Amino acid sequence: MLSTLSTLPEGYRALVVGAQGGIGAALMARLQADPRCGGVWGTARQPDAASQLLPMDLCHEPSIEAAMQALRVHGPFHVLINAAGVLSLNGVPPEKRLADLNAEHMAQVLAINALGPAVWLKHAVALLPRQGRCVVATLSARVGSIGDNRKGGWYAYRASKAALNMLWRTAAIEVARQRPEAVLLALHPGTVFSPLSKPFVPDGPEQPGLMHPENAAARLLAVIDTATESGSFKAWDGSTIEW
Repeated sequence: MLSTLSTLPEGYRALVVGAQGGIGAALMARLQADPRCGGVWGTARQPDAASQLLPMDLCHEPSIEAAMQALRVHGPFHVLINAAGVLSLNGVPPEKRLADLNAEHMAQVLAINALGPAVWLKHAVALLPRQGRCVVATLSARVGSIGDNRKGGWYAYRASKAALNMLWRTAAIEVARQRPEAVLLALHPGTVFSPLSKPFVPDGPEQPGLMHPENAAARLLAVIDTATESGSFKAWDGSTIEW
C-alpha cells in the first residue's frame, strides 16, 4: 500500500525523529516512497555512519537546537513526526507494583518520553509554515490514557505518555495562535513488532492492533493525512482515545 499525504502541498517536506527505531525507520521509508514528498530528513541519538541522519539527543537541548537550526535551510516542513521513546530502560522492565518504583528510573523515562519531545517541539515549531496545513505528530500510547487505565502497572511508562499527551494538547492551543492550520496529534500506533515491544510481544502473525512496522507506518500516515482536530489523541485506526 503506497502512502500518500494528499492533504499536504505538493513537494511537502518531512522530518522523522527517532528514525533508526522500528516505526521511525518504516515511516522514513514510506515518506521517501511518496511521489508527492519533496524530501525526508531524520534524526537519531547515535546515527549509523552510513544513514545520513542528523544526530540529536532528546535529553540534550543543545543537540536539539543544533539539529533544528541545521534543518531550517531546507524548510518549511509540513509534517514532523516524533517516533522516539522507551518502554524498558537499562534492562529494567516496566513496573508491575508500587514496590518496584525507582525515582531515578522514572525520571529517565519521563525525560525521554515526555520532556525531550516537548523541548524538541519548542525548537521545531520554527520549521513549520506560517500558513497552510501542517502536522506535528508524536507517538504516544493507549496506556497513557488515564480514562482507559483498567489494568494498572507500567507506572513510569504510563505516566510519561500521559505527560506527553498533556504537553501536546497544551502546545496545540499555543501553536494555533500563529499557525491556525497546524494540527498537533498524539498517536497510538497499536502494538508493533519492534525492538521496543519485542521483550513483551514475540514476533508472529498480524491481527487488529498488532502489526509489523511497515503496516503500522502506513496506518499512522493515513491518520496524519485525514486528522483535522489539533490537540487530539488518535489510535492507528483513526479512532479517538479518551484522555
